Amino acid sequence: MYRRVYRKKTIRTIPRRRLSLPMLLPAVAIVATAVAGRAMMDQSAAGISLRGDFALCAAAPRQDCVIDGDTIRYGGVRIRLEDIDAPETHSPKCAAEAALGRRATLRLLELVNAGPFELVQTGVRDEDRYGRKLRVLARDGRSLADTLIAEGLARSWDGARRSWCG
Repeated sequence: MYRRVYRKKTIRTIPRRRLSLPMLLPAVAIVATAVAGRAMMDQSAAGISLRGDFALCAAAPRQDCVIDGDTIRYGGVRIRLEDIDAPETHSPKCAAEAALGRRATLRLLELVNAGPFELVQTGVRDEDRYGRKLRVLARDGRSLADTLIAEGLARSWDGARRSWCG
């Protein structure tokens, strides 16, 4: 019968450094932002009315802004409108798509600034592959995306990417 012999591992200790307030502030800010964003998303899943003073993200990066015709940032959290597909404003495939994407972005900015709205999670997935929250923006029980679709600035999202260039 053999007996196994285990060696003790030597554990190195790392000298402790004193943490100062300036060293902790960035970490505290990051944690506070994450907690606030999570709280905002928990409220939105319950369908609580939200209101923001939105601007275009390209003009002035802020906590509440419109990125393009189907994506906003609210409370620092990127939110993709899950029920539509709008023309691209970032790397458009043609001039017509760029122009229509700009119009969709400006119209979405008008819609979110028009009054209180709800962020509603209706789908099975919470996020898309880019880490954006998937939500429907609704006012008085109607999706704001329906307005963009009715005005020809977006189309219903059917899961397939299609060209806006003819």
